[in-house]
Amino acid sequence: MGKKVLIAGGGHGGLCAGAFLAEAGFDVTVYERHDRDGMGYDWTDIFDPKALAAAGLPMPPEDKFEYKTDMTFYGPGEHTAVQQHVPADQREIKMERRDIYDLIIDRCEKTGVQFRYGCAVEGPLMAGDRVVGLKTADGDVYGDLVIDACGCNSPVRAGLPACCLVEKEAKRFEKFYVYRAFYDRAGDATDKYKVYLLPEGKLGIGWVACEEEYADLLIGRFDPFDEAEVERTADAYRKSNPCLGTERKRGGEFVQIPVRQPLSVLVADGYAAIGDSAFMTVPVIGSGIGLNLRASKMLADAVIGDATETYSAETLWPYQLAYFKNCGAGLAPLAAIKLLLTRISPAQLDYVLDNGILTSDELTITADSTSLTSFLHFSPDLAKRGAMLVKDKDLVKKLAKVVKDVGEVSAVCAAMPKYYSKHGVEAWKKRYEKVFS
Repeated sequence: MGKKVLIAGGGHGGLCAGAFLAEAGFDVTVYERHDRDGMGYDWTDIFDPKALAAAGLPMPPEDKFEYKTDMTFYGPGEHTAVQQHVPADQREIKMERRDIYDLIIDRCEKTGVQFRYGCAVEGPLMAGDRVVGLKTADGDVYGDLVIDACGCNSPVRAGLPACCLVEKEAKRFEKFYVYRAFYDRAGDATDKYKVYLLPEGKLGIGWVACEEEYADLLIGRFDPFDEAEVERTADAYRKSNPCLGTERKRGGEFVQIPVRQPLSVLVADGYAAIGDSAFMTVPVIGSGIGLNLRASKMLADAVIGDATETYSAETLWPYQLAYFKNCGAGLAPLAAIKLLLTRISPAQLDYVLDNGILTSDELTITADSTSLTSFLHFSPDLAKRGAMLVKDKDLVKKLAKVVKDVGEVSAVCAAMPKYYSKHGVEAWKKRYEKVFS
């Protein structure tokens, strides 16, 4: 039997990495706190279908997905509608989260991955500076490598000692508190997929997406909220969205998702983080399935390519290099842009939208955007829009801060050490994290 790999949690990226490793002869076991039927939220997700092939997955049957509708964005005052226009070759698909899991788990089982359902992971087991296993509700388990796929609030990542150099927690403005539910469809919709930025002046976003059989409601905030706030907000949305009924059909879960730059250090001796555990999402919108699927192959390649079979931070470092080269170095600047939403006033955001400073040509946000250029597309009337922008001196000052941060984090990502040394990586990590402090 090959080297023993323990996967903490049933995140998409961790499972797909496990399938690649099991296929290569590794002994792979997943420890998941839910039972099989409890995996996956009771809602749909969107992602780039091209990511499936990267993770060794087939395209799902046609009755299991549909193509996502373009979003229409509104500011706090809801004065101006700005509809994105995603090119046909970049369109994402929408699938039930549980159907995505069916696709992934089927591959895992065919390659020999073992599952321990109903077994909650509580933290890492350490031997000096090295991760050697997992503490679980059913007892301690040991392995040669731990892949952390436990999510945004991973107890494995949080339990690592400082010597591992891995950030423990996401700070305020680095994760969303999200509520999502499907309600009965009560009427027609002028915009099928409406996204609200700073709705009612609150820090966060929301959406109402009207499908044929239901209305999809999402409320996302940077600060926690409760069921009473959900009902109040839903009632407010119903005034301009007659499609949003009052009977909740499914969903109704509160979750936390990362909306920040990727984890500064993805690996330690005997440890690798992936998916939400590594903050692998598009910072502006929090979607990450496509990124996680792509990262799974990068991680598996690094593990399989470790001729020493030590799975140390040094030999796993190629995984970090590959992820930042292909995804992370483009996502980190988007995190700096996202922070503008926490600094700009509602009136300033309305001014930007109402005066065409931010247009539909630029808002091509997708669930697989991996760079600044995939987020912003500047049109020929840039000078005219710039003239409108400079009329608000305070807004210009805030944007200048964003431009500075984008430049700094881009330069830092380009300077990532090509080889792992604790001193060199620690120095780089401090520079990277300082941009967002």
